Amino acid sequence: MRELHADAGYLLYRLGLRSGRLFNAFLQKSGLRLRHYAVLRFLATSQGALQRELSSRLGYDPSAIVGLVDDLEKLGFAERRPAPDDRRSRIVVLTEDGRAFLRDTDAVGLRVTDELLTPLSTDERRTLHALLLRITEDGLD
Repeated sequence: MRELHADAGYLLYRLGLRSGRLFNAFLQKSGLRLRHYAVLRFLATSQGALQRELSSRLGYDPSAIVGLVDDLEKLGFAERRPAPDDRRSRIVVLTEDGRAFLRDTDAVGLRVTDELLTPLSTDERRTLHALLLRITEDGLD
């Protein structure tokens, strides 16, 4: 029988848990969690998104997206607007306050990642990133 740490899937799971704990600790001061941060980061790369698109692209349950967007709206970081091509639909867009929050947290986010990857050299970090992108290609759009 294989040892637990011989299973790459288990190690990735543990790394995900540790990463989530570190990011959530850093975000705790703002009242946000990693899921909020992921929505904000996604919105920063788009002109807005339907809630169902956020759900599918981020892999979150649609009902969770509603609550996350509600929270971000209360903070003034995102807002729902009528979709230009279908006024019955609403798109979620990042506000200027949301952009400012992301700019203000960039350095801290990089420190969290740096702490997580401390055992790796710069070249190893680049290799790890490239490998993670390659194995998650199908799940990332």
